[in-house]
Amino acid sequence: MDFLSNLFSDAQQWLFEAAVQPIVFGLGFGGWVEQAFTATGWLLVGLLQLLVLVAVLGPLQRWRPVEPVRDRAVVRIDIIYTLLHRLGVFRLLLFFTLDPLMDGLFGDLRVAGIATFHLDALWPGVTDQPVFSFALYLVAFDLLGYWVHRCQHQFAWWWSLHALHHSQRQMTLWSDNRNHLLDSVIGDVIFAVAAQLVGVAPGQFIAIVACTQLSESLQHANLRLWFGQVGERLWVSPRFHRRHHSIGIGHESAGKNTLGGHNFGVLLPWWDMLFGTANFELRYDPTGIRDQLAEEGAHDYGQGFWQQQWLGLRRLWTVLR
Repeated sequence: MDFLSNLFSDAQQWLFEAAVQPIVFGLGFGGWVEQAFTATGWLLVGLLQLLVLVAVLGPLQRWRPVEPVRDRAVVRIDIIYTLLHRLGVFRLLLFFTLDPLMDGLFGDLRVAGIATFHLDALWPGVTDQPVFSFALYLVAFDLLGYWVHRCQHQFAWWWSLHALHHSQRQMTLWSDNRNHLLDSVIGDVIFAVAAQLVGVAPGQFIAIVACTQLSESLQHANLRLWFGQVGERLWVSPRFHRRHHSIGIGHESAGKNTLGGHNFGVLLPWWDMLFGTANFELRYDPTGIRDQLAEEGAHDYGQGFWQQQWLGLRRLWTVLR
């Protein structure tokens, strides 16, 4: 664990000094060097992820695809979403808007004597074992991810935004980041607050996010793959998550157009099993939302990036009104 951490730190330092730092000083932002160094870590994680997506998941999709890719235009839009999120563009926007507010809030709490605690400090000796500490935080954030995801499907206003993610009928490894930007902001704020409250170290948090994002890219891949009777219950597979995206079963509970669904787990299917939302049927159904199939008046979720964002806001306004 220490070897990997040191290797990443060396690579981050090199990338910062070779590329990022000259740009920061060239633009006159010398006072933001520390923040730029942190941003370099996220950039490096994104570059490594993109390498895995292209070199590993791409060939896997071509090896055992669920369905042929018929609409490459919608896949190209998903690639734009992926680049925005994985290369730190979206996080950079948060850095200049929400991060100062968050830092000010928690700074005021510490001044008032209200300190956050460290989750791994609840068990003696865990803080001295980086692997166990990482695993503890990974499970804790995954449980939070399950409930955030379930709420996205439970509340009509949140579903009006999250529906964009599920409107993709041609799922590929690029589909994970196909989200409305406001939906992403809400989710990131929740996880950032949680990270502050439970005291996860910045390096661990970056590693947790990277691990989660890579697994989610695999889950969304156009890949006919499951992990067997035992493995399916240990880690979310492409088969398990595709059931979540399947028309009807993934988004509905008691009946048509009733919000709910199955298979909300982000990394671990344990939470779906524990809370009764798991569906382990070995099937690979078409993906999308039922109202896209109407012969007349089919719901339009948009074709291009900006149209998708605008229609999401319009759906939200309709629900709130």
